[in-house]
Amino acid sequence: MTNLQIFLDIATEAALAAGALLQGYLGKLEDAIFEKGRPGDLVTAADKASEELILEVLRRHFPEHSILAEESGKIGNQENEYLWAIDPLDGTTNYAHQYPFFAVSIGLLINGVPQVGVIYDPLHDELFRAAAGLGATRNRRPIKVSQTSELSKSLLVTGFAYDRRETSDNNYAEFCHLTHLTQGVRRSGSAALDLAHVACGRVDGYWERGLSPWDIVAGIILLQEAGGTLTAYDGTLLKIDSGRILATNGYIHNNLSRELLQVPPLSAWV
Repeated sequence: MTNLQIFLDIATEAALAAGALLQGYLGKLEDAIFEKGRPGDLVTAADKASEELILEVLRRHFPEHSILAEESGKIGNQENEYLWAIDPLDGTTNYAHQYPFFAVSIGLLINGVPQVGVIYDPLHDELFRAAAGLGATRNRRPIKVSQTSELSKSLLVTGFAYDRRETSDNNYAEFCHLTHLTQGVRRSGSAALDLAHVACGRVDGYWERGLSPWDIVAGIILLQEAGGTLTAYDGTLLKIDSGRILATNGYIHNNLSRELLQVPPLSAWV
């Protein structure tokens, strides 16, 4: 068994356990939902418990590895060859409202490159897994991106960052522009699941700003192994810590990139 397969299996163990924990907390958090400082940026007791569980599993198996986690922050030397990027509950606002779209996301960077990813949607019992060279799966069956080749026939997903009230660079204009050009744009509230759904062909493309590495590391390797394309908005090399990502089935990538770069200002829509 290769090291990547071992890493993948341990990440799967952690994600499944965390998903079961989240199901146990769902609907029982009336007095355990807090804002982290920005309006709408929530954290719950479930986020923290899920992260503690994941950290326990990873530390037990890989005590020498470093970690970047949404709630705990940086653990260990962030220049370590092995760095786990963890979102214990991606879609916390959905979760707090019992809206059924959230996931556990666990990714592994090796020398700064995403190599292993697990995304688990516990409510729908969908387990997305991938490792470099080992392919991408949903519930252990291979997945591939869609073959939609025309932007006008595509279905896209996106999201809006927590600072959207404070900046004009809030993705509103992009959302309006691309809604006019496609069959629709959805806003789900979970970057990890958005990437997983591009990977399995349910949607054709995804873009977003204001992201953190733990939101996307697992989804990056999942989409790459499913045959998709990931770049910066302008088609250049994706930088994981840039906060922006453009992810597609590959067929619509250039057209979507071009449209993102020429979106008219929001004032043009009113």
